[in-house]
Amino acid sequence: MALPVLLFALAACNRGETVVPPALAESSPLTEPVDAAGAFLDRHWARPLAAQGEPPKHFSPLEASLVPADCGSCHPEQYRDWQTSLHAHAMGPGLMGQLLAMDPGARDEHQDCIRCHAPLAEQADALLAELAATEQASASGAPLPAAASVHQQGVICAACHVRAHQRSGPPRRDGSAPDAAQNAALPHAGFVATGAFEDARFCSACHQFQPDEYALNGKLLENTYEEWKASRHAREGRSCQSCHMPERRHLWRGIHDPEMVRAAVAFSVDSGEWVNNAIRAALNIRNTGAGHYLPTYVTPRLVAEIEQLDSEGRSLPGTRVEQLIQRQVPVDLGSEIADTRLPPDGELRLVYQRPAHRSAVALAYRLRVEPDEFYARFYRALLADGGAGKGQELIALALKQAESSAFLAFDERRELPQR
Repeated sequence: MALPVLLFALAACNRGETVVPPALAESSPLTEPVDAAGAFLDRHWARPLAAQGEPPKHFSPLEASLVPADCGSCHPEQYRDWQTSLHAHAMGPGLMGQLLAMDPGARDEHQDCIRCHAPLAEQADALLAELAATEQASASGAPLPAAASVHQQGVICAACHVRAHQRSGPPRRDGSAPDAAQNAALPHAGFVATGAFEDARFCSACHQFQPDEYALNGKLLENTYEEWKASRHAREGRSCQSCHMPERRHLWRGIHDPEMVRAAVAFSVDSGEWVNNAIRAALNIRNTGAGHYLPTYVTPRLVAEIEQLDSEGRSLPGTRVEQLIQRQVPVDLGSEIADTRLPPDGELRLVYQRPAHRSAVALAYRLRVEPDEFYARFYRALLADGGAGKGQELIALALKQAESSAFLAFDERRELPQR
C-alpha cells in the first residue's frame, strides 16, 4: 500500500523586520507596478526550485548558509517561532518512512512529496544522499548515517526567503524598503522587498492544488486558497498571513493548536430540558473565524458530541450522540465517503433527544479535535499489511505521534433541571 504522494503537498529580525543601521532607516515607501507580486510569485515558486548556485565571493560562510540556526543568529525571534511550527517538522517520520520505501535515486518521485515539505534543490540533493547512504548501510550492515542534514528540517527559512542567494521579504512595517546603496551595506546584501510576502497567493504555492490535480467528487483534495478567496474574509482583506502569521510571527498555527481552533469556532449550547422521560438539548458549532472550510483538508476530524453524566462526572453508557465534521475518505483516497465540513460562516446544530439514564445529573457538550485522524488510519494500515517496508520503525513512530495529537477544543458541563 502506498499513499498517493500528493497528499503531502501542503507552505527578517524583530517580528519580521530586517535590522538596519540607524543611518539607513529612512527610505522611500515601496511601490510596485500592478500585480508585481503575482509576477514575483510565478518566478519564486517555479518548481522544481533551481539550486542557489555559488554564493557571491564577498559572502561569509554565515551569509551563504541555508541552515535555519544560522539565520537565527541575526533573526532570533523568527527562528524561535519557526522551531515550534509544523513547518520545522514537515519532514517528520511519517513522510521519511514512506520516502525510505522509494528508489533512493528517484528524484522526480521524491519531488511529489518534498516540493512543499523540503522544497529547495539543496534539500533534494541532501535527501538523495541520505537515502543512498541508508540503502548502502542496510546492505552492508553498517551503522545508519547520522541525521543532521538541511532537508530534515522541512520548510526552512530559505525555502521562502532565498533564491540564488538573494534574500527577499515583505517591506518594513512603515512600507519602506532599502535601496541598492543601503542593501550593499547590510549583511547578505540586504533584501529585496515585495508585497508578495503579504499576499495570500504566497501560501497557495503549497496549499492549493491546480485545477487539473487530484480531486474527489469534483472537489480538489487541497483547495484552501480557493475556499478563502470565495469567503467574506478575502473580501474584507484578511489574508492567510493575517491569522497564521499574526504580527509577522513565524508560527503558522492551525488545526493542531487548541487556541487556534477555539478562535475559529463559536461554540454554544442549549441546556437540557425534560420531554416526558427524555432529555432534549442541542449543541451549535459555527465556523466564524476560519477563512476556509473547517477543516480544510482530509487529514483532520472534528467530533461534536453530547452525552449524559452521572454525579461523579462519568460518561453514562448508551447516552452519547455525535456528529463528524470531516471530509471522510478511505486510506487509498479512492472516493469521498462524506463531506460534513463547515464552510466559512457555516454552522452545525447537533440536536440531542435521548431517554434519560437513571443516574443522569448533567450533560456534557464537547468538540473533539483529531488533527491527524487520516494519518493514524493510514499508518495502521501500512503496519498491518507490511507496506511500511524499510520505513516500518519510522511509520510506527509517526502513528504514535498521530494518535497523541487529539485534544478537546471545548468541554462544557450543564446540570440537568430538577424534575
